[in-house]
Amino acid sequence: MNGTIFEVISETNIMKKILLLVLLTFGNKLAFANCAMSAMYFFPETKEISLNSKFIIQGYAYSQKTINSFKNRKVYLESESGELIELNLEEFFTGQMQLTQAIFCPTSELKPNTTYFLKYAEQTENEEREMKQYNREKKTREKVYWKTTDKKELETLNSNLNIEFENTEVIHYGCGPSANAIFNVKNKPETEIWYKTEVVDLSTNNFKIFYIIEWNGKLNVGHGMCAGAFTYNNKGKYKVQFTAMNTDGKLLETTRWKTFESPFLNDKNPF
Repeated sequence: MNGTIFEVISETNIMKKILLLVLLTFGNKLAFANCAMSAMYFFPETKEISLNSKFIIQGYAYSQKTINSFKNRKVYLESESGELIELNLEEFFTGQMQLTQAIFCPTSELKPNTTYFLKYAEQTENEEREMKQYNREKKTREKVYWKTTDKKELETLNSNLNIEFENTEVIHYGCGPSANAIFNVKNKPETEIWYKTEVVDLSTNNFKIFYIIEWNGKLNVGHGMCAGAFTYNNKGKYKVQFTAMNTDGKLLETTRWKTFESPFLNDKNPF
């Protein structure tokens, strides 16, 4: 009897630790402590932008409904004076595990030294709540905003940026595994970079695209416990190529295809 109670307590402690782990994605840079039912993410992450910045709005789980609505719904930037600048939907990608993202570009150049807030047509109260982010310095939630500089464009990307395959990794959590092919990013500039990531399942030729960002100098191509851009079969080969892009939309040359085995190929499930 005591042994059974001890086992239950041990499993509970393990689960608490599991739920505190951070899942990586944008593609993999999303933190879901307990696999919430919805969440929204807004990019650029930096608050200072150029006059020709692009924007990514990403939804998780039930919030994907909001992202899908942008196909037939207008999105704006609103200045503090009330001026609206419409955002044009340029690209739209659905991940393979609970993520959807929309990429926007302003229909006209933004004004310098101006603060802009994100706004949807026919915005609901729930969406308004989701459009607030926690400010650690102010210790409060505030509306999603960006402030322009007086620069029309950011600096050119470093052409020496290099992406190298490191390994594949599967980590088993209480609610499911994370599975990623991990790539090192070398010579990355200090500015925010988005990586248009194209993955092909070589056994089916299934082709998926999603924008991801690096985390601690690495690109995690796959999924976390709750969500992710890409999923894998238990075995099989895949290939991936990356196109690095700054938040203005300036691109580097697309990398060569890099081939790797499914992360699950040699995985041993501990459960």
